[in-house]
Parts: sequence; structure tokens; C-alpha cells
Amino acid sequence: MPQSELSGCKKRKRGERVFRFKIFGENGYPVEFEGSFKQNIKALLEYGHFDSNTGNGIPSWSFQLEVNRQPPLHIWLFVVEEPIEASLQLHCKHCQYIGWGHHMICNKKYHFVLPSKDTVSSLLNCEGEFNGEISCKDTLNLVQLQGHVMHGVFHSNGFGHLLCINGMEAGSNLAGRQIMEFWDRLCTGLRARKVSLNDDSQKRSMELRLLFGVAYGEPWFGRWGYRFGRGCFGVTQPMYQKAVETIQGMPLCILVHYLGTSNPHIPAIFSRYQILSDRSLVTLGELFRFMLEIKTRLPEGTGCSSDSGKAFETTCRWSPKRIEMATRVIVEALKRAEFRWVSRQEVRDAARAYIGDTGLLDFVLKSLGNHVVGNYLVRRCLNPVTKVLEYCLEDVSNLFPDQNGGGAMMMGNSKVKPRSYKMTRPQLMKDMLNLYRYVLKDQQPAINMGILAALPAAVRIILDCKYLVKECNGDLPWRGVGVGNEPEPKLKLCCTVTLRSSNTTSIDAAVTHSRHGQHGGMINMNKTTSQQLLPFECITLKNDATIDDLKLQAEKNFRELYWGLRSFVVESIANLQDHANGKDTVAGVLEVGRVIVLEGSIDQENGSLSSKEGIYERDPDDRIIDCPCGTKDDDGQRMLSCDICEVWQHTRCVRIPNSQQIPPIFLCNRCENEIIILPSLP
Repeated sequence: MPQSELSGCKKRKRGERVFRFKIFGENGYPVEFEGSFKQNIKALLEYGHFDSNTGNGIPSWSFQLEVNRQPPLHIWLFVVEEPIEASLQLHCKHCQYIGWGHHMICNKKYHFVLPSKDTVSSLLNCEGEFNGEISCKDTLNLVQLQGHVMHGVFHSNGFGHLLCINGMEAGSNLAGRQIMEFWDRLCTGLRARKVSLNDDSQKRSMELRLLFGVAYGEPWFGRWGYRFGRGCFGVTQPMYQKAVETIQGMPLCILVHYLGTSNPHIPAIFSRYQILSDRSLVTLGELFRFMLEIKTRLPEGTGCSSDSGKAFETTCRWSPKRIEMATRVIVEALKRAEFRWVSRQEVRDAARAYIGDTGLLDFVLKSLGNHVVGNYLVRRCLNPVTKVLEYCLEDVSNLFPDQNGGGAMMMGNSKVKPRSYKMTRPQLMKDMLNLYRYVLKDQQPAINMGILAALPAAVRIILDCKYLVKECNGDLPWRGVGVGNEPEPKLKLCCTVTLRSSNTTSIDAAVTHSRHGQHGGMINMNKTTSQQLLPFECITLKNDATIDDLKLQAEKNFRELYWGLRSFVVESIANLQDHANGKDTVAGVLEVGRVIVLEGSIDQENGSLSSKEGIYERDPDDRIIDCPCGTKDDDGQRMLSCDICEVWQHTRCVRIPNSQQIPPIFLCNRCENEIIILPSLP
């Protein structure tokens, strides 16, 4: 933020501060993000309008953001700090679904909310003006309400979840892309560790994770770095990748062969976009990608045109009359081939009986590829087996009805003269929706024949991969984190803790994949491993700090972060030399940047912390999940339990549709088989 503008903000009253939406969250606007997530969010909230009306320990802040100056458009960003004492749900279901159930429950959550216009209207005061202040009741309602323009939440350890975004189709003044760019700036600026989301985004009833997966090999959120996080119904990342590659590489000629007879829309759509493309569209992935690329260049209410005649307007040594004659001869030669694919050499040899100039023939053959001549589309592609260019004619006379007011095709006077073609945005969206329905979604009988039999399974796998994760700054928080502007030197150490169990000392095996290779070697610990480590935290100490100082500072940091560690006491350092004692300086026995594993225990006198299972994000319910699909943990999908063994399974995996209610009595296959083989009772 420019210094003059920043000074101006400081001079204004808090309720009058206005920030620019397009750069809010960038480093320096409104604050320099130099520390850890906990430090950065504290610095950001200092520039917000603090709500003095909030009670019950639920503070909130508001920021007024300017989207446009002309016409004027302002929106509100609310940040609600939710302490664990006021939380309606102790455990985070989003952490559990994404696979972070081993994380400890944090003391605080920070909700970032861009409310909808209806929500802001409901918060208006009696004078009809909203100044950014909300009451305690409104604060709770704001977090629980649905339909926000954006709602994201961060745990105080830097892990977060994007809960929803609603763009213009949902009535927002902001496009989905603008909202995501805003959220991404917040995550990057605050130095969040990892952020997850549940990808349910749709565009005109099309699932974007399927549409963009086929076109680009990644979901719509992939442009902001979100990748496969966890699959539902036992789907793994290799399965997801294979499914995407299967649909992307599906040849269009195969689809036309199997589906073209029963559905004439499919070959019409293929030909329509082959005309627009300056290269051959061979696979389904190439076609979807080309259609989406056209859409990005096609504003509302305009058209995209393709003038095939441009290929013949290039300055060359042949007159237009000679080019037209050579074109007519080549098209007639292809007609005699009865719409089958013929090699370039075969077409050239047939045309040489009438045109002796081989240079002219070569020029026209090169220019004709994938262009319309008269009522025919001259298709050209490379044979994948023989690696030879081949040509074929396709009759397109009935594919583009004449629409004088912005139609798709304008016929030339000559039967041979190439003609122009104009694509409108409504036509593009209609074609995309039809292609999505006919090929990807509708389970037609022909779709289960031949090579197409793999399509339905691949589509289902992609749709089952909804949980995405972006690694913003990773598990190691010291990368890029400063230690302040103090003149006194500081030590920076990366620490984590593990709790001593009643029967054995537990050091988690997760230390083996904590990227220690970046720091010169592995941590060597000869102890039983049975518990996962907490996310690493950066501890800053004075240059002359002792081991005892390190323990005290670590206790303070982890107690402030985690609800289950409020009575945590550090007892030892697992990977420290045995001869070191508490009075030794940290600089003398530990190198800067080293990963430190602190062992300790919790005060068992605190009744709420007597069960360690109750302090983790995972559901403390002891229910057993063992589904035929391979799922062992709750993935957020509908489940039911067997009335005998009480093992939970997906309703879909036991062939109970989501539209059908769960039966009052259910027996899994195992229990059902055991009942069958039991001897009859007397």
C-alpha cells in the first residue's frame, strides 16, 4: 500500500476506511505479511473495524472494500474470531473429510465472510445505513448462514477450508474468478499452510470438475493450485489420473462411429468446431479444450467467426482462378473416394491428371486442411498408425441452418468458394451442454460397447474426487518467515510436540516425511512410533536462550494454539543429545533451522482432557467403517450401519440410491452369509 494512502487510512475514522478489493491481501496492502499465520492475521485485524457490540467472547472485524469507483460498488468483508468455547461443533468435519483428522483441535477459528446482498440488507440498522457493526447474535448467524458470496475458515494453526463461493449465476456482483483471486491473495498473504475445498462447482448444470478435468487435466480450481486431496468411495490419485487420461484421449472418430447413428447432434458438433479450429481435433479432450478457449475469447452477445477463405488470400504466385480450379479438382477427387479417408499422395496423384503444376497442388492441399469448400468440410489428420497425412470429405450442408440475424454460416456464391462461419455464445453453450450430456453423462446402451465401456466408470471416478487441497506454504513454517526488525539477533527453530502415552514413548513416523532432506538429513530416533506429530511451529528465541527457555517458549506457543494442550508441559527433547542440560545455550547444542521434537504430557487432572481422542479433529465416535470400496474413514458420503456387526458402509456401495431412504433394518453381506450357513435351530 502506498505510504500516502496508508497514512490517510490511519487518519480516518475506523468506520470510514475503504480498501481496494482488487489488491486487498497483497503483501503491503494493508499490512506487511512478514510473520507466521498467527502473527499475520493479528496484524491484518488491526486495520479492521472492531465490533464493540459483540459479546460472549466472539469478536468480529469488518473491512469495507471498493470493487468499482464508476459505477460505485462496495462490499463488506467480515472476519469472525470463533473461540473453541463458543463453537457449536467441537470437531471440524471438513478436516475429517480431507484427511486431517489427526490434527489437534485449535483454540480459535477465523471466519472470512463476504456476505450476499440479502445478508447485508438484514444487518441494516434502523436508519437504513450499515456501518460494519454487528451484534453477538448477528455474528453467530453470519457464520451459520448459507449463500454467502464467499465463506472461508482458518484454524489458528494455519490450515483452512474454503466453504463456498457464489458468483454471478448465484446473484453476486462478483464473478467466481474474482472471488477466487481474492481468496487466494488472503491465503498467500496470511501464510496459510494448506487449504482444502469441496468442489461442487457447476455451470449450467455441468460439473466443472468433470468438464475442466477432461479439457485441461485438472479441475477449475486448478488454476489457483488446488490439486487432488482425497477421493470418495476409495478413489486414489492414480485412479483419478487414469480416469482423466482415459476420457481425454477418447478418439472422436470412435464416438462418431458408436454414437453418431443414434444421435446426429454429435457428428454435427464435431464438424462445427473442426471448421473453427486451425488444426485437427482428434480427441475428446482436444475438443472440450478448444470449446472452452473459444468461450474465454467470446464476450456475451458477440460471435466468433472463421473465414475459411483467408487460407486462399495469401499472397502467392498463382492467380485466384488457378487456385479455384485446383481446389475444384481436389474436392472432386475426394468425392470419388466416397467419403473415406485417403492418403495425401493418393489425392495428389488423382489431381495431377488435371493439374500439372505440383507446386500449386501442394499449396492447395496444405491450405484446404480442415476448411469448408462449398457444402463440404475437407478434413485432414495424421494417421496414428502409418504416420501419413490423410484427407476426407464431410457433408456439412445441413449442419448450420441459415440464421440471417447472426447466423452460423454465410454461403458463398460459388460452390467451390470457401465460406465463412460465425459462432455465437448461445450456440457454443448449447453445443457444450449437449456434448456433456450425450457423451459424459447419459448412460446410453451404445456407451457400454467396445472402447466406450470405460467412459461411465471414468466419469464416476472423476466426479468422486471432490476434495481438493492447495499447499500454500507447506508444513515447514519458517520458509520466508522473518524474525522482525529488532536489532538484537534471534534464533529460529522449528518445533513440534508429541505426547507421552501411558505404556510407551511415542514418536510419530510422520517425521520421516517432513522434508528433512532439505536440512541435511533425517532425524534419528530409536523409539516406538505410534502417534502423528503436530504441524511444525516456528519458535523465535534470543541469541543467548537456554534449553529451559526453549521449553518454556514452546509450551507457551502450543498452549495458545491447541485446545488439548492448555496444560501441556515439555518434559524432554526427543532428538537432543543426552548429555545436554537445561542451562546449556540453544545455539551451543542445536543448529538453526533444525527440526525439534518436544516430548511432554497433559495434566490428567483436567477432566475435559482425560481422553486424548477427544482433543483431535477426528470424530471421537468409535464407529467402524469398512466399506467394500476400501474406505476406512468418513469421507462425507452417506453411510449406514449393519444392525448386527454395526460396521458402516456407503449406501451407494450396497446399491441403495441416494433418492431412496435408508431401510429400517440392514444386514451387510458378511452377516447375511453367516446367517445363511448357520444350522437350523430345533
